[in-house]
Amino acid sequence: MRNSFRAGICALALGAATGGAQATEGYFVEGVSARDQALGGAGMANPADALTTANNPAGLVDVGHQLNADVSLFNPSREYSTSNAPGFVAPGTVSSYRDIFAIPAIGYSLPLNADQAFGFAMNGNGGMNTTYAGNTANPNCAYLGSPSQGVFCGGKAGVDLNQALISVGYAQRFGNLSLGVAPTFVTQVFSAYGLRAFSGISSNPGDLTDRSVAWSFGAGVRAGALYHINEQFSIAIDGSTPIWATGFTQYSGLFAQGGSFDVPATIGAGLSYKVLPTLAVMVDWKDIFYSSVKSIANQMSAQYLLGSTNGPGFGWRDVNVVSLGVEWKYTDALTLRAGYAYNTQPITSNNVTFNILAPAVVQNHISGGFTYNVNRNSGVDFAIVYAPRTSVSGPELTPSGPTGRDITLSMSQLEVTLGYTYHFDTPAPVIAKY
Repeated sequence: MRNSFRAGICALALGAATGGAQATEGYFVEGVSARDQALGGAGMANPADALTTANNPAGLVDVGHQLNADVSLFNPSREYSTSNAPGFVAPGTVSSYRDIFAIPAIGYSLPLNADQAFGFAMNGNGGMNTTYAGNTANPNCAYLGSPSQGVFCGGKAGVDLNQALISVGYAQRFGNLSLGVAPTFVTQVFSAYGLRAFSGISSNPGDLTDRSVAWSFGAGVRAGALYHINEQFSIAIDGSTPIWATGFTQYSGLFAQGGSFDVPATIGAGLSYKVLPTLAVMVDWKDIFYSSVKSIANQMSAQYLLGSTNGPGFGWRDVNVVSLGVEWKYTDALTLRAGYAYNTQPITSNNVTFNILAPAVVQNHISGGFTYNVNRNSGVDFAIVYAPRTSVSGPELTPSGPTGRDITLSMSQLEVTLGYTYHFDTPAPVIAKY
């Protein structure tokens, strides 16, 4: 029985480590810029700011010479609940308590001539952690022979995972068709603590937990195309290779493949239609390939040691996202936006135990915002995104089977973004020009 408890709790530890950068679409942010967020993440076929480098680099030839700087305050509310029956995680309703995080973004675009442009974008992916208090009452700790309290019988437990993405883009126009490419680089920072009790089923117990901050670096390529059918209608496609990253060697006993943690590949498409000269409607679709990263996709029931090639992950599926956005130039100074996005559920009921510390279960996102042009060159951008509370329930599992209890994961989110845009040589374009 003791081994089953240790195996299950160690699986939770892995979920904690990989869930530290949740956002609205698994752990990807819904939109890079304030404009994108206000539109529900739509806008691939209607670029208007320099942060298109990180979305669809082909749009760089349409946005002019400008600088964007945004910061988001992200407020996720995360908890799990389970009965008081015997199990191996703390019973009752338990919440993660650090819940305000800042996520920055900055973009710069520079036309080289009428048909060529350069761009730069830096944005955060996530920028949050999951932390459970060390004094959480847990009578199940007695089964582990541990006097400690806490969700994992090791006192305070938690992780931090932050990703900074840097994209350098180039785009060229060929008539109505624009093509763009943006090599993308990532810096990842990770730490985990309070997981020492789980060393018995790790392939490398010395690199499982409490190893301070670990760094990872990687690179991939994003590319896209944008075609203006006419002045009213545009279509776009965009995709990114995986960002292949060095492993978190200090946590090689936690993540599958000895600490491997690549950023998943994505692919997407979008369209934009100008209903009126001042009103545009945009629809985007995106697929995030979480299933290609073993640390994310491996099932928690995998009968292997943590950190091994096929070691337990937390069973995320690929996520498909559909976004709808509306942009209205209300006056020359004020542009209003609204959006809605829906994503498929990455977490299955058989993997809820693994995802106590990665409860990225939200699926619906309602957003709005505006740009107010202070003068001919400067504008203030605002966006707010709300993801209503969503829950997923399933059996509490260890690698050897269920304990008889159910666990329910719950999450809601609120994100507020404030940005500033400066146009060096043109008035602020509030709807893309053709």
